[in-house]
Amino acid sequence: MTLIGKRVVQIKIKSEDDKECVAKTLIHDIDEEKKSVSFKILEGDLLELYKTFEIKVHVDTDGSDNLVTWTVEYEKLSPNVPDPDTLMDFYTKLTKDIETHHLKN
Repeated sequence: MTLIGKRVVQIKIKSEDDKECVAKTLIHDIDEEKKSVSFKILEGDLLELYKTFEIKVHVDTDGSDNLVTWTVEYEKLSPNVPDPDTLMDFYTKLTKDIETHHLKN
């Protein structure tokens, strides 16, 4: 049985300089077997700098050890736009929050 659907989520991100960024995201793909989730930014502050912005999260498991990999694919609107390195703190905090949640359950 195939289920087709769409899930759109709005998230708020605070950058290193305490600037709040809002992004409306589409959960593009969830693959439980491969332990991966893909998101595509549909609207928001990031699209003022980037033409496209997609995020993939993947978890590799080795026994009780887990390695989370965040992959960000983007296209800048101009050469003057910086790489989105300021989001690294957000990815790290989110990963730690997910880990804390799973350790409690």
